[in-house]
Amino acid sequence: MSGKDCGLSGKSRRIPLRRFPALIQKTTVALLFGGRSAEHEVSIRSAAAVFRNLDPKKFRVAAIYIDKCGRWKRVASPLLPIERLAAGPASDFLPWAGTKSAPPIRADIYFPVLHGPYGEDGTIQGLLEMADVPFVGPGVLGSAVGMDKAVMKVLFEAAGVPIVPFRVVREAAWRRDPGAVLRAVRREFGLPLFVKPANLGSSVGITKVADRAATRAAIELAFAYDRKVLVEKGIRGRELECSVLGNDAPEASLPGEVIPHGEFYDQNSMYIAGRTVFYIPARLPAGVVQAVRKAAVAAFTACECEGMARVDFFLEGGSGRLYVNKLNTISSFTEISMYPKLWEASGLAYPRLLERLLGLGFERHKAKKRCIVRTRP
Repeated sequence: MSGKDCGLSGKSRRIPLRRFPALIQKTTVALLFGGRSAEHEVSIRSAAAVFRNLDPKKFRVAAIYIDKCGRWKRVASPLLPIERLAAGPASDFLPWAGTKSAPPIRADIYFPVLHGPYGEDGTIQGLLEMADVPFVGPGVLGSAVGMDKAVMKVLFEAAGVPIVPFRVVREAAWRRDPGAVLRAVRREFGLPLFVKPANLGSSVGITKVADRAATRAAIELAFAYDRKVLVEKGIRGRELECSVLGNDAPEASLPGEVIPHGEFYDQNSMYIAGRTVFYIPARLPAGVVQAVRKAAVAAFTACECEGMARVDFFLEGGSGRLYVNKLNTISSFTEISMYPKLWEASGLAYPRLLERLLGLGFERHKAKKRCIVRTRP
C-alpha cells in the first residue's frame, strides 16, 4: 500500500514534536526493574533495553533490581542473567541512606521500568512522591487508574472516549453465585468475548472465549491474578496502538497495527520475535490516523497521565468504529516493543525518546505544588 493510500505522504510520516531542551549535564538515573508482579521477566527485558540505549556520555545508571519477594538490591546492570540478579543479599526496602554493606543511592531521577502491580499501579510512584524525588512517568493517581481497567473505563466513558461494552465481576459475587454471573454474561454478551483481570498487563490471565462452556474456566483463570475481573464484548477487526508523550501538552505518535500470530495479542506474541506482524506506521486513511491520535490524547488526559502511555485500540471491521481498549502507563521498552517503535516511526529515536522522558520527569517535579505543614514551636 502506498503512502498516498495510507494518508501518509513522505514528509508527513514525521510528526513535528514540541521543542524540548536536551539534558546537558551528566545525569544519574536510578533504573528500577524486576518487581513482584507476574511481569517480572518482562520488566528485566525492558530495563535491559533502556540501559543499552541511555547515552553513557550523558547518563550514569544506578541499576536497582527488585526481586519477586519485593527485596531491593544494587546490581551492575539489568543485562546480568537472572540467576546473578537474584543471588546475594538484598534489602527489605530501598536503602535511601545506605548501610554498612550498601552505599547510599545518589540519583538525580528515578526511572521505574516496572510492569503490573507493585510497580505500575501507583505504589512505587507513591514512594517516590514521599521521597520528593523526580521520576519518569505518571504520578500516583494516573498510575493507579492506568492499572485498574475497570476504573479506567469509567473515566473513559465520562470523557466521551469510545469503549466496548463491559461488565465488572467481583470475586465475592462469583464465589457466592457463579451461576448468576454466567447467566448475566450470557444475556449481555455474544461471542466471542474476552475475560481479563482488572489489574494486570502484558495480556497475563486473559482468555478469548469463543465457546460458552469455556466462560467459567476463563473467569477462574482471571481470578487467579486479581479479585476483580472484566468481561468485555469481543470486537472483530484490527488492533491498533498509539504512543503518547508529554505532561500538560501531550502528543501522540503515528499509530501502528498489530496482527497477532494467534487468536489475540497475548504474552507470547508480544515478546517472542517473529510470531506477530507489525505495521509501523499502520496502513490507514489519513482521517483514521487523525482520529486515533486524537482519541489517544483524550484517553491519556482522562486518566490524569503524565510522561508516557501507550493506548490500544480496536478498529471494528465493517462499521469502521474506533474503540479504545486500554491504556498502559509503563509500556514495555524492549527493542521490539511498540511504544519506542512508534516514536521512532514518528521521528523520535529510542535514545532521544529516553531523554525526553527524563526531561518530562524533571519538568513535572519542578512544577509540583508542595504543601509544607508548619507547626508552632
